Amino acid sequence: MLESGKKQVNELYQNLGKLFYAVAMADHSVHMKEMEKLNEVVRDHWLEVDDIEDEYGTDSAFQIISVFDWLLEYQKDSEEIYEEFEAFYMEHKILFTPKIKHLAMSTSRAIAAAFYGSNKSELILLGRLQLLFEE
Repeated sequence: MLESGKKQVNELYQNLGKLFYAVAMADHSVHMKEMEKLNEVVRDHWLEVDDIEDEYGTDSAFQIISVFDWLLEYQKDSEEIYEEFEAFYMEHKILFTPKIKHLAMSTSRAIAAAFYGSNKSELILLGRLQLLFEE
């Protein structure tokens, strides 16, 4: 794969990290169960998406967790981060195959449900994501 293609895939994973953070942080706090669910889903599903590695030889899918952890450390605003994801999506729709959209949606739902089920803030964000992907 061309270097520019690898870069785009890395950016895709970084922006998915933003999306999943925004979902987990929708209620203004990220719970351990949400982080555990994200780690589990990345290991069980996202690592299988492609064979692309980052510049350190690690599967690019781990970019999702790295970005999520960084955003959490700096307590970034959920709405702002979701809007960054949305902007990336609008500019790079071609990267979002039906498989990626499906996996992004199911991962978002799993994170939202990880801690006592989905709350209103998370459900609103999931609804926005569904509408975005259906455009």
